[in-house]
Amino acid sequence: MNQPIKVLIIEDNVIIADDMQSMLEDIGYEIVANVVDYESAVEALEKNEVDLALVDIVLASKKTGIDLGKHIRENYSIPFIFVTSNSDKATVENAKTVKPNGYLVKPFEQQDLFTSIEIALSNFNEETAYLSNKQIEKEEDEDDSKLVSNSVLRNSIFIKKSQHYYRIPFDEIQYVKADNVYLEVHTVDKTFLVRSALKDYLEKLPPKQFYRAHKSYIVNLDHIEAINTRDIVIKGENIPISKEFREFILSNMNS
Repeated sequence: MNQPIKVLIIEDNVIIADDMQSMLEDIGYEIVANVVDYESAVEALEKNEVDLALVDIVLASKKTGIDLGKHIRENYSIPFIFVTSNSDKATVENAKTVKPNGYLVKPFEQQDLFTSIEIALSNFNEETAYLSNKQIEKEEDEDDSKLVSNSVLRNSIFIKKSQHYYRIPFDEIQYVKADNVYLEVHTVDKTFLVRSALKDYLEKLPPKQFYRAHKSYIVNLDHIEAINTRDIVIKGENIPISKEFREFILSNMNS
């Protein structure tokens, strides 16, 4: 079920690039391409689904990693991290102009690379969600006729899959299962994979409809088919429940 994060490496030092690829594959990331210059990176972005790019500032081309960062910002909704030997003030100030999602200075260890990627992805996802909400609020303020449309949006959550955001009505979500750094969002006919903590995701769902039934599960009360002392059944799936949740369900049965 887990789909690996797809990473594009842009690094003109082949030895360093190969080391980075080995580090990332050992952790569980998927390398979609490993290129040395601006032009190859642009081509790789066009041809592949990329979740994150690792960009060296000095490349084997006239255009630099900063030029590539600008290209990514203008054309793709993905995070990127500068990976460079240069940490002088002038380089850092220049890099800041394209708003990278991270800045990792060589040499580094595998754990440094992992931490930088995970933080960049987490912050990027939070920022994307925040900007989406701000855009909805802006549209409401500009045109009252959009209020009805946006109230429909409030009854849904958006989940990114590939390059699209899919609108999922809350009523169609049956349960959410934690799986390491991912969540499996099970709907009536599909399963989506998102990156979030279970606690944070619960806060996005209607509190009277969704409950944390177990440390690894959120359930939609409307989809519970059966219950016993240890489990509930949703969509034919046995889901473990905590003592607190069992008592909550039993106290509200037929009330």
